[in-house]
This record gives sequence, structure tokens and C-alpha cells, in this order.
Amino acid sequence: MERSFLLLILTVIALGFFLISYTPKTPHTHHHRRLKLRSNFSFSQSPNGRGRDHAAPFDPIIRDIEQRREDKEWEKAHFDFAHHDPAPGEESQPEWEDFMDAEDYINNEDRFNVTLRIISLFPSIDVNPADGFLSLDELVQWNMQQEAAETLHRSKREMVLHDKNRDEFLSFDEFSPPRWMLEQNSSRDEGWWSHQHFNASDIDGDGLLNLTEFNDFQHPSDSANPNVVLWLCKEEIRLRDKDGDGKLNFQEFFTGLFDSIRDPINHDDNSIHQNDGSNEPHAKKLFSDIDHDKDGLLSDEELKSVIGIIHPSQRYYAKQQAERALEEADANKDSRLSLQEMIDYPYAFYRAIFADDDDDDYDSHDELR
Repeated sequence: MERSFLLLILTVIALGFFLISYTPKTPHTHHHRRLKLRSNFSFSQSPNGRGRDHAAPFDPIIRDIEQRREDKEWEKAHFDFAHHDPAPGEESQPEWEDFMDAEDYINNEDRFNVTLRIISLFPSIDVNPADGFLSLDELVQWNMQQEAAETLHRSKREMVLHDKNRDEFLSFDEFSPPRWMLEQNSSRDEGWWSHQHFNASDIDGDGLLNLTEFNDFQHPSDSANPNVVLWLCKEEIRLRDKDGDGKLNFQEFFTGLFDSIRDPINHDDNSIHQNDGSNEPHAKKLFSDIDHDKDGLLSDEELKSVIGIIHPSQRYYAKQQAERALEEADANKDSRLSLQEMIDYPYAFYRAIFADDDDDDYDSHDELR
């Protein structure tokens, strides 16, 4: 016990000296890089993650500020629904003006020092193993934590709109799907936000969705619920199954699903892609790889092996974000990051919030979104 306590004291002292030594050394080359909060999030619901900003803030403080500002925008957009008589013990929400100076806050080095924030966050990221370096996997896990927290917060806010009796559970009748969904399929028997989708998300089968289940309902590509994953596969087959046999033959796959797997990010489900003969050998090879029982048809179970490509999950974007940060900040190219490298290249991690037009030395794709 005494040895552990002594070790803790020495660690605190060492960190203190480290903070003191770095406080006055914030690189002057970054002073002119003005940070800004994201403000382009769409409140509209749509499949495939449309409307989501996949570059979750690296810093939880930034995420919290953005969420608070976004909450106020959401309240203004849904005033008739979101404003109600507060329940007993419910905290009053801050005024919108409370967050108008948030960008001044994050650009004031005395109040929000990026170097000190990196020093503070480093031990929370360096966990597996805690060896003084950040691996790609550690960066991915950290990014996923930030994205998951942001997604759950948005689902919680969205649930408020639909939870008519305010019991923190959602029945199917309470949920109001987006207008475009009703225009496409007014029966609500199949497709996104249908009975099938709802029931797959209801993992305990009680006919109600709690917050975790509703989050799966809203974001099936990020769900760990096997029923939701299988539903997503069934839905992909339903949309492309021309002969109605519940499976995809090669032609249905080639004309309807191959593009989604070949180019999942840029593929537009509303556009018509004309696959020429040059793509067919590649498509046949991919089809054969997915067709595990070699019966010439793809089942929903077989489609599970590629559903993460068709509908990229949080991990896909978290890895994309981490790889880019590692590429930019890894000065000695040892495929890991030291604390010093992160301090020397802070905007590899805070890129999601810096102003695009501040510095011509940074190219136009510095913002990952």
C-alpha cells in the first residue's frame, strides 16, 4: 500500500513538472489557427447514416460544447414538441446566449489550451497497453467512444420527441417516422422504421424500446444486436430481390448490390449504376466469396459478412479518422504516437473544429467530414 502511494505521489510530481515545462511552450505556429464549432449537422432522419457528421470531436470538452449548442438548435427546431412544463426535479436548460461565446472560449489559450488538453487526455487514450505511446487501435477505440457518446446523446434527444407519455420507453405506435418514409411506404409493414425494424431492435421482446434499443433502431449499422444486423441484411435483399425468392442471384447482386460493396461511401442508392462487362469478373469473384454454401444464391445469413461494408459503422469512420491523425503526427514513422508528437501536431486531432480559411498551408480536405 505504501509503495503504491509513493509511486502515485512521484507520478503526480513528475506530471506537475511536465505541465510546468510545457505550459509556456505552446507552439507559436498554431496561434493563428482559429478553432470553430461544427454547425452543419442535419436533424433529418435517413438510412445509411445520412445527416451524421462522422468526425466526432477528439476532445470531450468540445463534444460537450457542441452538444449543448446543438441541443438549443434542436429545441428551436422542435419548439412545439420539446418545450413543456418541467417535471419535478427537472433542471432548467441554459439560455441559448450562454453558448454564443463558446468559440471565444476555445480560442482563448488561458481558458482552453490545446497543448494542456492533449497532455490531460493522453493517459485516458494510452490504455492498452499503457506504455507511453498511442497505437492505431488505441486511437480507434478513443474515437469510437466519442462517436458512441455523441450518437447516444442524439438518440436520447430524438426519443423525447416520440415518447408521448414520457415513460422513457417507446412503443411502435408512439414512433412517428419521417415524412419521406411514409411517402415511400405508408403501410409501415416493411422497410426502415417498420414493424420488422422495430421488433428486431426490441431485443427483450417486451414491445417497447428503451434508450439502448432505440439507439439501435436509429443506427442499425452500429448495433451489436444480432437481430438488428440480420434485419439489415434482410432489408438489403428485400430491396433487390426481383424474383421474390428471398435471396439474391448473381444478376440481382451485380445490378443492385455490387456498387454498394465496391464503393460504400460514394454510392448513392437513388442513382442507377450501369455495370459494364469489365466489372463482371470482379463481381463474380466477390459473389462467390460471399456465397458460402455455393448454391448460386446469397442468403441474409451470408450477407452478414459484408453488411459492415454496405453500411459502414462507427468503427469504419473512427479508424479512418485515426489513420489520418497517425499519418500526420507520426514524425518518426514508427506507427505510433508519443505525447511529444501529439503536442507538436495538435491540429491532427483538433482538425474537426478549426476554421477552413485560416491557413493556406493546409489543404481543403483538412476537415474529415
